Parts: sequence; structure tokens; C-alpha cells
Amino acid sequence: MKVVHIITGLDNGGAEGVLYRLVTYDQDNEHVIISMMDEGKYGALLSEQGFVVHCLGMKSGKISIQAVLKLYKYLREASPDVVQTWMYHADLLGGIVARSLGIKKVFWNIRQSCFDERYVKSSTIKIANICSKLSSVIPSKIVSCSTRAVEEHIKLGYCKNKIVVIENGYDLDLFKADDYSRIETRNSLGIGQYPVLGMVGRYNPQKDHKNLIHALSIVDKKGYQFELLLVGRDLNESNTELLSIINKYGLKDKVHLLDQRADIQNIMNALDIHILSSTSEGFPNVVAEAMACSTPCIVTNVGDSKLIVDKYGIVVEPRNANELAEGIITMMDTMSNDKEWDCLKNDCSTHINENFSIQSMVLRYNKVWNND
Repeated sequence: MKVVHIITGLDNGGAEGVLYRLVTYDQDNEHVIISMMDEGKYGALLSEQGFVVHCLGMKSGKISIQAVLKLYKYLREASPDVVQTWMYHADLLGGIVARSLGIKKVFWNIRQSCFDERYVKSSTIKIANICSKLSSVIPSKIVSCSTRAVEEHIKLGYCKNKIVVIENGYDLDLFKADDYSRIETRNSLGIGQYPVLGMVGRYNPQKDHKNLIHALSIVDKKGYQFELLLVGRDLNESNTELLSIINKYGLKDKVHLLDQRADIQNIMNALDIHILSSTSEGFPNVVAEAMACSTPCIVTNVGDSKLIVDKYGIVVEPRNANELAEGIITMMDTMSNDKEWDCLKNDCSTHINENFSIQSMVLRYNKVWNND
């Protein structure tokens, strides 16, 4: 079966990462990838593995007739059995073009669990609203990575009966506990004298780094020693807004800004605790990736974070620095009990291995594509 994937872009993000894992692990089908923008991070990686990747060259948020015509051409030439679209612009344009070519098996992918204009572009919300009106007509099924996303899209008017949840799956040969990686990464970064906390996620209002820094200032004032790693796009010394927040709360000497990195599995192993301070999420990959590496997590109760950590982490309400600080202190206190801490670490990795494997995700996508 030939599957053409149409995605808004191939930069470093959750949907992009899931698409990459899906096509590289699915040995039963032929996959072609069309990026509406450029090749980003994953385009080159996919090409290196032999996948056909087309880029339409659209600018962010701007639809061009030339790009639509290219999309029509590529789809017609590919003559796929299935079209799987990812993210709203691709759902809309990819779905319409695929249907115009007579392709019947069109599947959308939705991930957003918040449509608050404070955190989501107004253009994205407009496109999602248009998609909701067409959701009963264009897609055969709509795949969501999280139950929270399903709830929000139904509120928006998406066709409830077409939505199916497929949780993200992970490469558990890559994301696993690795003592050698932990030691090497800590040595290279010059960290480890104190408990190492961290958060992996781009600098964006939805990630709420300000609340994280505020919470850690409370932890600091209570006499707890720690080091903090912040990893992701724009988490660097050029980010004057972030530096101002860090300085305001007096944590300059405790924070390491590592920017975007390709070795997230090494970072997760280097951490003692991973913290997610987001105000909204779909199915946050970083939580499952950390836990797969036996790194316990503290998360805000957004998206499917609570579902992922289950009983093997701490869940707090978003935008509440005091509650987040209490959660951090509770988990740091648990670290002092070696037996309890080792048990928690083992439970984290076991939970992810039993519930979120890449093999399970690939199987479930195939069932949807085959109408099983």
C-alpha cells in the first residue's frame, strides 16, 4: 500500500517526530512525504533513509496557488492508496486536493488541545474552524494523539464519530536507561554536583517557562540545591526575555541554557527529574521519553500528561508556581530514599514500555488505514 503524508512542515515538533517514527518503523507500506513548507529537521533525515520527500516552499501561514498546484501534481503522480495529513493547513489543503483527485482514503491528524488565542495563532484557529465544518465530508477518519484533543475538537464542531485516538509510540531502543550516557553527558556539561532538573521544550508561552522559573525560585528559597537544564529552540543566551526572567528570580547560576539538541535521549538520562510546566499540550512526547529513560516526571495537568505519568509521577495544576514548587520538593525528598527512588525509576520505564511502544502505534495506524 502506498501512503502519501502531507504535513505543514518538517521542523522539530511533536507531529513531525511521530510522522518520522511512523514511516521509518512501518515496513509494510511505501511512504512518500510532502512538506507544505521546507524540509526542516526531518526532511533530510527522511531523505537519507531513502524516502521520497517533496517540499512545496510555502511561507508560514501563507497559502500560495503555486504550492497548491505542486501538491496536486505530486499527488497525481504518486497515485496513493492512502493520504494521511498532519496539522490543520495540511488537513485542509491536503484533504481538498486529495478528494479532487478522487482519492477516497483520506485521514486527518489532530493534536491541539487548546484554542486559547493567548497561546495559539489566530490563523491556526481559523483554519481549525474551517476544518471542523468539513470534517464530516473530507476525512474517512480523524486520528488524534490524545483524549484531551478529542474533547476540544468536538467542542469546535469536529465530527465525533470519525475520531479515533492513537497515542504516540516511542523508539524504546533509543529511549532507555543508560548509565554510560548519563555519566558522559553530565561530565560534558559539567553538572551533577546537585540534583539535576530539566525541561525539554521550545521557548513558547504555552510551555510557561516563567512559571517554572518562579516555582524553582521558591524551591531555592527553601534551601534546596539543584541545577536546571533548559533544552529547546530559543533556549539560549540570545533570549533576552528569558534571561530577564531568570535574573529576576535570582537563578542565573543554577540554569544551563542548552538550546536545541539532537541527543534528547542523552539529556533525559542526565536528568534526575524532568518537569513539564505547560499551560496546554496534546500528548507531550518529552514526558514519555523521559520516563522511558527511567527519569521521573512532574507535569501540569494539561493534555494527556496525567495519562502518561499515571501513578508514577506528580501532577499539578498549570499556572500555579506554589503547587509546582511543592511537587518539586516532594520529588526531591523522595530522591533521598534510595530504595523508593530506584523503585520509582524502574516503574517509570516499565510503564512506558508496556503502554507506548512504536510497534503498537504503527499497528494501530495500519488498522485505521485498512478500515479494520
